[in-house]
Amino acid sequence: MTMPAAPARGPSPPPGSAPLLLHIFPTFAIGGAQVRLAALANRFGPRFRHAIVALDGRTDCAERLDPAVPFVLLPAPPPGSGPARFLRIRRFLRDLNPDLLVTSNWGAIEWAAANLLPPRIRHLHTEDGFGPDEAAGQKPRRVLFRRLVLRRSTVVLPSLTLLKAARETWRLPACRLHHIPNGLDLARFRPDGPRLPLAPPGEGPVIGTVARLRAEKNLARLLRACAALHRDGLAFRLVVIGDGPEEGMLRALAAELGIGGITRFAGHVPDPAAAYRAMDVFALSSDTEQMPFSVMEAMASGLPVASTDVGDVAAMLGEEGRPFLAPKDDRALAAALRPLVTDGPLRHRIGAAMRARAEAEYDEAAMAARYAALFGG
Repeated sequence: MTMPAAPARGPSPPPGSAPLLLHIFPTFAIGGAQVRLAALANRFGPRFRHAIVALDGRTDCAERLDPAVPFVLLPAPPPGSGPARFLRIRRFLRDLNPDLLVTSNWGAIEWAAANLLPPRIRHLHTEDGFGPDEAAGQKPRRVLFRRLVLRRSTVVLPSLTLLKAARETWRLPACRLHHIPNGLDLARFRPDGPRLPLAPPGEGPVIGTVARLRAEKNLARLLRACAALHRDGLAFRLVVIGDGPEEGMLRALAAELGIGGITRFAGHVPDPAAAYRAMDVFALSSDTEQMPFSVMEAMASGLPVASTDVGDVAAMLGEEGRPFLAPKDDRALAAALRPLVTDGPLRHRIGAAMRARAEAEYDEAAMAARYAALFGG
């Protein structure tokens, strides 16, 4: 006698009766959107349950979630293409049956598309910026796809640049759009407190950056800018916090440029708050950003910021910080860094102004209150 096959088990959510939020990330490695979710989940505690799918299998940011947060990491459905892929996603959604589907960026857009089929789950989409393939401009096919797929979704944009894109380029209904600037824990990121000495030994202030080592972050630009300062005889040290696919190339470039001895690649640091306090200047060299958490964290840590003029960074830094913005050019970034490297009192004055701006504009509590309202429906 042949026994009937046992029914396939669907994905298992964390236990409890709180609303279940399903988060779909292209990656759950350390990044702005991932750090924001960790901060929100930690603040909300047991108020919401979280199921997290990392489409590339990277789950590094899970280490930032407090033990009290009810969450589970779920594997993505098996890869596929065409209708079979969408049907697998639909089956996953049906089996888990979350109260809210939360998708992040273009890399998760197929989940938003699969959710158009009935019965539809309440959907919130967050858009935090563009990858290197759209750094020079949005692809028309993606614009059209967003316009069609997201029309009935709640869409959250942290930057004014993205809000404008959603209104004018994607042409989404204004009633669906929510501009919620990122915020952070100002008690954790502060100028005083323990320091994590990551810089190489030597003389001069420490220039630091925190980033995934990917093409769009253009850390090579920062290395070339620092090499120009080094050739001019300026004393400083450079520390790069983060990991990623370009690490080998960047290490080789630092050696080639003659700054290998004053540069440290510190890798991934689980809690960067103490690392920021070991820096004297923060540098951002990206080709594309929107409202980068690293800049907010540096500001809250009382650091002056030298940055390429991307996304909302000019608005974030305000009048005091705008003299240290640069076009996306090696020499321009070196020129923005130079006064902050050579003038200690200037560093302290601008750093104090950045902390004041962070306190006035980027308190995590305001961000959390608005997300809680959207999460709860």
